[in-house]
Amino acid sequence: MSEFSEACLAAMRRVSTATLTTALFKRGLRNMFMRGVRPLRGYPGNLVGAAFTLRNIPAREDLDRVEGFANPEHPQRKAIETVPAGQVLVVDCRGEAHAASGGDILMTRLSVRGVAGMVSDGGIRDSVSIAALAMPVFCAGPAAPLNLVAHHATEMQVPIGCGGVAVYPGDLIVGDADGVVVVPAHLAEAIAAEADEQERQEAWILERIRAGARLHGTYPPDEATRAAYAAWRATQKDH
Repeated sequence: MSEFSEACLAAMRRVSTATLTTALFKRGLRNMFMRGVRPLRGYPGNLVGAAFTLRNIPAREDLDRVEGFANPEHPQRKAIETVPAGQVLVVDCRGEAHAASGGDILMTRLSVRGVAGMVSDGGIRDSVSIAALAMPVFCAGPAAPLNLVAHHATEMQVPIGCGGVAVYPGDLIVGDADGVVVVPAHLAEAIAAEADEQERQEAWILERIRAGARLHGTYPPDEATRAAYAAWRATQKDH
């Protein structure tokens, strides 16, 4: 499992998914933002953590019965008890939002265990109770039917698709008010530093725009604007 530096994680907690998608785009990665996956409510700060994956396939009536949940080896239940603290449970529901991928008891167990959050491209039942948890939950929206209506949990810690994005175990998951972006583990440190600096520059540019500067030469910055930013940046304590 990938390990990330504290500097990387701190930067990822500050930067927006919008900035991250731009940084990834510059490296040729265009499909890293999950489609149809949104925060269940507003959360302070970003969801940040390594991906722990759970794969579902379509349910089948002769196999997917409620009594199966009593088996501690049931992949969904085992994932809830296995995902390490500080990581993010990412669930592949094939974009099927009409059935739940979890409810308040399972999400509460994750929260109590110190899991950073849960991301699913399926639905969530008991959404009001789950929204009251401190642990961030991102999903395709509320859905009352239990997961067995549509989903058969099969494997943990394998590559999955979630919201149309490939997610590999250990990839860095970042979620904010706009949604969820997946940062490949091997790029996370570099992307974090780049995105952090990009946001500093864009905050400085925004102030110039507010002061009346025109877009041309300011955004994107021309040579003179870049020089002015560099001079300002040199005056900052953390430069």
